[in-house]
Amino acid sequence: MFIPSMYILYSLLLGCAALISLPWWLLQMARLGKYRAGFRQRMGAVPPWLQPAGNEGCIWIHAVSVGEVLAISRLVGELSRQYPEKRIFVSTTTATGQALAQQRFGEGRVFYMPLDFHFALRPYLTTLRPGVLILAETEFWPNLLHLAGKRGAAVAVVNARISDRSFPRYRRLRWFFSRVISNVDLFLAQTEEDARRLKEIGAPEECIAVSGNLKFDIRLSAGSPLTASLHTAIAADSPVIVCGSTAEGEEEQVITAFRQVLHQFPKTIMILAPRHPERFEKVSELIASSGLKLTRRSAWQPEAPLPPGSIFLLDSVGELASVYELANVAFVGGSLVPLGGHNILEPAQHGVPVLTGPHTFNFREIVRIFEQGGGLRVVTAENFGAVLIELLGSASERDILGRRAHELFAQNTGATEKTMAALQPLLTGKTAVAK
Repeated sequence: MFIPSMYILYSLLLGCAALISLPWWLLQMARLGKYRAGFRQRMGAVPPWLQPAGNEGCIWIHAVSVGEVLAISRLVGELSRQYPEKRIFVSTTTATGQALAQQRFGEGRVFYMPLDFHFALRPYLTTLRPGVLILAETEFWPNLLHLAGKRGAAVAVVNARISDRSFPRYRRLRWFFSRVISNVDLFLAQTEEDARRLKEIGAPEECIAVSGNLKFDIRLSAGSPLTASLHTAIAADSPVIVCGSTAEGEEEQVITAFRQVLHQFPKTIMILAPRHPERFEKVSELIASSGLKLTRRSAWQPEAPLPPGSIFLLDSVGELASVYELANVAFVGGSLVPLGGHNILEPAQHGVPVLTGPHTFNFREIVRIFEQGGGLRVVTAENFGAVLIELLGSASERDILGRRAHELFAQNTGATEKTMAALQPLLTGKTAVAK
């Protein structure tokens, strides 16, 4: 009786938390427009394009946001190629992830992940009837895992990681999470450390394997129409700094560093891409109030010349990865403030010199590989401008740093093939799934 009681208690606590936090959610929706997109889907309304015909035994993949969607992109392609008879559906949590998933996989098989309530999950499980549920990274939603297991779906967590921030919480609540993750048939960890942490929070050792990081297998972004237009718009003698995925509290530091750069290299152009779309307006106002010249992507006429010494605000979704190829130096945000950083592999795959701040715990293993291999520079708010000036002043140093980043990226590929091999028994039904 313990396990059913546990899920009942969890659902009650989740419902209470939702009610208590409802004013905050409504405020976010009213002020910033967040969480409006896909609201009905999140509450259990199955969109009409998820037709039940032929869904039985399908593959349902959940990827939270942009990073996870990129990580599974090649995996989805391999699944489609090797199992053409199986329908594949992809859910996301964020609006940015949804937009990218629709672009990559087609609108007809993408939807918003329902909330972790029975009433919201059941319609999707009834409509999709998945044979395999694949979760990207670490999405341990208790009711989802429990209901999917009861319906006979095999469950796999791919690209699994346990972050430094979440590990103490999982370990403290091991009595709960060990039962939750007992519904998972296969964990494919990014690293040996992630595998060790999974064991420590209660995952059965025989269900864990190390497959590497799928993000190393992201295909090199082909030149986009935007990058082609920017090539024309930026003067040949203007150095380019791309600052991607910046967060609240970072843009001020980035602008300060850029001002320092302009004293030495007045023709430099910065391309600035905030992480969250709801912050585009605020960042635009910040740049305007700084007195620096500003061009917004949303208002820019393609190929119109960008003024030297200006900032190009990339207020769009899904274009940053290809824009990194324009950079003489790239900075990946969420790392000057203690948010854990973002994906440094996007600029690295272009052979661009990569900078990041000191707070990169969400990508600890990737950052460790690049730091030890000489393919990354870690900066602080205090020395950010000086490091940019140093690199812009030395083509040879930029070349060494960028070339090493590209080599390290290439050396660590192969996770997709390992993941496909490990998933094969679940996908073919050759291994019985015991719940």
